[in-house]
Amino acid sequence: MSCASCVGRVERVLAAVPGVDKVSVNLATEMARVESAAPLDFAVLKQVIDKAGYQASQPEELFAAAATAAASIAPAIADSPAAPAAAAASTRSARRNTRQPQGGTAVLLAALFSAPLLLPMLLQLAGIDWMLDGRLQWLLATPVQFWLGARFYRAGWLAARARSGNMDLLVALGTSAAYGLSVYQLFTAHAMPHLYFEASAVVITLVLLGKWLEARAKRQTAEAIRALQTLRPESARVRRDGQDVDVSINQVRVDDIIVIRPGERIAADGVVTEGASHVDEALITGESLPVARHAGERVTGGAINGEGLLLVRVTAVGAESTLARIIRLVEDAQAAKAPVQHLVDRVSAVFVPVVLVLALLTFAGWWLVGGDAEQAIINAVAVLVIACPCALGLATPAAIMAGTGVAARHGILIKDAEALELAHRITTVAFDKTGTLTEGQPSLALLAPAPGVDEARLLQLAAAVQRGSEHALARAVQQAASGASPLQASDITALPGRGVAATVDGQRLILGSTRLMQEQGVVLETLTARAEALEREGHTISWLAAPAGEGVLGLLAFGDRIKPQATAAVRALHAMGIHTILLTGDNQGSADAVGHQLGVQRIIANMLPADKAATIAALKTDGATIAMVGDGINDAPALAAADVGIAMSSGTDVAMHAAGITLMRGDPALVAAAISISRRSYNKIRQNLFWAFIYNLIGIPLAALGMLNPIVAGGAMALSSVSVISNALLLRRWKPEQ
Repeated sequence: MSCASCVGRVERVLAAVPGVDKVSVNLATEMARVESAAPLDFAVLKQVIDKAGYQASQPEELFAAAATAAASIAPAIADSPAAPAAAAASTRSARRNTRQPQGGTAVLLAALFSAPLLLPMLLQLAGIDWMLDGRLQWLLATPVQFWLGARFYRAGWLAARARSGNMDLLVALGTSAAYGLSVYQLFTAHAMPHLYFEASAVVITLVLLGKWLEARAKRQTAEAIRALQTLRPESARVRRDGQDVDVSINQVRVDDIIVIRPGERIAADGVVTEGASHVDEALITGESLPVARHAGERVTGGAINGEGLLLVRVTAVGAESTLARIIRLVEDAQAAKAPVQHLVDRVSAVFVPVVLVLALLTFAGWWLVGGDAEQAIINAVAVLVIACPCALGLATPAAIMAGTGVAARHGILIKDAEALELAHRITTVAFDKTGTLTEGQPSLALLAPAPGVDEARLLQLAAAVQRGSEHALARAVQQAASGASPLQASDITALPGRGVAATVDGQRLILGSTRLMQEQGVVLETLTARAEALEREGHTISWLAAPAGEGVLGLLAFGDRIKPQATAAVRALHAMGIHTILLTGDNQGSADAVGHQLGVQRIIANMLPADKAATIAALKTDGATIAMVGDGINDAPALAAADVGIAMSSGTDVAMHAAGITLMRGDPALVAAAISISRRSYNKIRQNLFWAFIYNLIGIPLAALGMLNPIVAGGAMALSSVSVISNALLLRRWKPEQ
C-alpha cells in the first residue's frame, strides 16, 4: 500500500466479504485486522486482496517471507485452514517482484540514470549553457520510466481497474505526460526542442527515495514490538526426574520446573519454588532497577535473572504468557484507528478523483487562456505530482505507533487508539485505595473480641471463614493465624464489596464491613466506640458475627502503608490541572486518613462496586472526562464505566481486561505519565494532520498557477510523508517525569 487511498480500497473489498463484521487497515504497519463472529477462510480474504491489486499473507508467514523478499506485503489477520497454501502463494508472488530492483537499489539506479539529465539544469544555475543530446536523454529516461517506475504503472492500473485511485496512479499519469510530451517533441520538432525527460525521471527518482526513507522510518516506529519480540527465549532448561534438560520453549508445559542460572533470561512466567535473586524486568515493566525475588514470588518470562540460581514452577506458556499478552496489546493498539482517523478516511476517499479533476482544469485553463499546450501539460503534471495522500494516511498511525511503543517501553500498555486519544482529555482521575494508592498488603493491627469471646478463638474463626480467599485482608488474617490450629469451613460464599460468609463448626458466620453488618441486622453497640476510634486513626475495620446466634463476635483492625510514590503521583496530576477523587469500599475514617495525607481533593468511602460505577457515570454527566484507576475485581465495573480505565497489572486479570490502559508496575505515578504520553501523541497527530492538509492546500494551487515545476513538486511530495513520520518519531524521546 502506498497511500491513504490504498487503505480505503483494501478496507472496502474486505468489508464486502460475507461474514466480515469489521475491518481496520493500517498504512504504517501494512496490517489489516479482520473481525468476524464466524470463522473466516484466509484464502477468500487473500483472493479479494489480490484482486484489488495487493498481496497478503498471514502474520506467521510474513516474517519468513520477508527474509527472502523485500516487496511490500500487507498481511491480513484471520484464522484459516488454508493458510499454508495462501502463504506459499504470497511468497512466490513476492519472489517475482524481486526481479525488479527494490528499496535502496532502485533509488541508486534511478539516481544514476537521472543525474546526467539533471546536470544541464544545475549548470544553467552556474551560467553554463549545455544540453545533453535529446536521443541520449530519451535512452536514459526510458528505463527509469518503464523499468524502475513499473511499480507505479502496475499499482495505478489496478487502482483504475477497481474504479479507484491512489498515489501511484497520480505519479504514473504525471510522469507519463511529461515523458510522452518529450518523446513527441523529440521526434516531431525540426530544431532542438525543450524536453522534459529530466522532469519525469527525477520525479520517479524522488518518489522512490521518499518511499525508501518512509519505509526506514516506519521500521523505527515498530521498534517497540521488535524489542519485545527479542525477549522471547527460544529454549528452556527443565528439571525432569532430577535431570536438567534443555528443550525448545514450545515443549515447556504448565507446572514444569525450569532452572534459571545467573545472567539468563527467564524462560516462562512462573512462581519461584527455590532460590533468591534480583530480576531485571526493565523492558517488560519499565522498572529501572532490578527487583528482589524469593520463594513464593512471581517472575515474568523474558526478564533477566541476576546473581542467584532460581527454580521456577511454570504458570503460563505461549499465548497466555505475560510477554505474549503485552505484545498482543501493543500490536492491537498500533493496528487500531483513532476516532480522528475517520475524518482522514473521508477525505482520502475523494482525494485522488478531486486531484485528477484539478489537473484537467489546470491543463484546460492554461491551454485556453495562454494557448500553450506544452506549458499546460507541465503545470497539470505538477498538480498530479505534488498531490500526496501518503502524508494524510500516515499522520495518525505513525503517531499512534510511536506513542504506544514508547509508552510500552516505560511500562504503560495502551489497549487501543481510542484510549490514547481519550486520555489526553482527562479532567478527573478517580483512584481506588487498597492496592492502588496503598501497598495492598495490609497487616492485622488489632483484634477486639466482644465480651465473652476469646481473642484466640476470634482469630481462628476469622481465619477459617477467609481460608482460600485471595483478598489482601484475608491474606493478612491467614498470616496472623499461621501458628494457630486451623478450623474447617464450608459453604464459603463471597459477598462482593461487603465481605464473605461461611459455616464453621456448624455455625453460619459473616465477616465484612459495617455495611454488611447493618444489612444483616447485627447489633454493634458494644464495640462501636472502639471501631470509630480505630477508623479515625486510619485503620480498616472488619467485623465477625453470627447473625443467627451470638451476634457480633469481634472486630479486626487492619493497617496498610501508603505507597511511597502516591503523594508525588497525586501532586503531578494536580500540576496538570486534573482533579483527583478517592473511591473506596473502606470506611470513612480510613479513607480520610489516606486521602488527606495524599492531598486528594474529594474522598468518597463505603462504596460497593456498583456504587463506584454509578459515581463514575454521574461524574461524566457534568461533561468531565473521567479516568478510573484500580486493581481489583470490585473495580472492574468502574473501570468499564469510566471514559478511560487504568488498571494496575499487579491486580487481577478482570481489572486489566476492563481497562483501556494497563500499568505494568504498581506505581501510581504512571497515571500522570500515561496522560502525558497521550497528550504528546495527540499533539503529534494534530501537527501531522495540520501539515498534511496544509501541504496539499498550498502545494496544489501553487502547482496549478504554474509556480512549481514538476521536479520541485516531486521532491516536496516525496518528503511530505517522511516529514510526518519523522515528526511522530520525536515521541521516542519522551520519558516519564521523575
